[in-house]
Amino acid sequence: MTSSFSLGHLFTFTVILYCFSFLIIQLRIEHFIYRRVKAVYDNVSLLESSSLQEQQVTTDMATLTREVEKFAEGKKLEIESLKIRENYRKEFMGNVSHELKTPLFTVQGYILTLIDGAIHNETIRDKYLDRASKGLDRLIYIVKDLDMITKLETGDLHLVEEEFDIIEVVESVFDLLEMKAQKKNISLTFDIEYENPIYVYADKDKIQQVVTNLVVNSIKYGKSGGTTEVSIEDLIKNKVIVRTTDNGEGIEQKNIPRLFERFYRVDKSGSRKEGGSGLGLSIVKHILEAHHEKIYVESDFGVGSEFSFTLEKGKQVSPIKNSAVKG
Repeated sequence: MTSSFSLGHLFTFTVILYCFSFLIIQLRIEHFIYRRVKAVYDNVSLLESSSLQEQQVTTDMATLTREVEKFAEGKKLEIESLKIRENYRKEFMGNVSHELKTPLFTVQGYILTLIDGAIHNETIRDKYLDRASKGLDRLIYIVKDLDMITKLETGDLHLVEEEFDIIEVVESVFDLLEMKAQKKNISLTFDIEYENPIYVYADKDKIQQVVTNLVVNSIKYGKSGGTTEVSIEDLIKNKVIVRTTDNGEGIEQKNIPRLFERFYRVDKSGSRKEGGSGLGLSIVKHILEAHHEKIYVESDFGVGSEFSFTLEKGKQVSPIKNSAVKG
């Protein structure tokens, strides 16, 4: 009886000791693996050490492997994203430098020529001063556009929204750009005769700049004898869509995704002779995004392009033809 009792206690004690020892060893191994793996991650800076949680799964090598692969893939994507941003930054800085350098050197050349004695020739003096003035105007134009984009991106440029007639805005843009269009024999026109006003709710000055930039872009890349046409159509219950269509050069599909980048030019060589800051379409995108509206692009290379954007309808109701977003 006593012998049986002693063996039972011994067996129980052995089992308890085994379980206790196993638990202690298991916890120590977990802690050891976690600490060592965490140290490796900290040293090579591949993973954020705070991402590793001190829990049971740290001793499961299959789970640990999956976690490492997941973290490594995330870091790889992050590095690729940073490389893309860095390339964009370098390209952007190069474009800014080029855009500012061209008018600066032009103005400097004219002024140095005048200082060297050309100022005494009245004809040359007036011509060079006029050209220097135009170069400075372009510099101011670029700086103002950059300032506007910066304010739009940081939210410092506040919109003053009101109800206004979009037809009236387009007509004023046509009047403003009439001479520029005539130089290329391009007609600025509506698709139909709008007898009634079409009211929208937005920042009037900013939307006028959107229309201006789109029409200027259309003229810049339009063909001599071509047409730039604007139409306003009913989209959905509370939206209208404004389309600017031309029969100009058109845009290759590979260039469309980058159209709204700052200083991005489809024609790397020829477009600068038309002037402008190279920021027009980027400003259009940022203004519309500030209004929580969208812009669409459709183009057939060699045939023409269409830029369209949405606006919120005003409370004053007027007849508008029906439409739908293309593409």
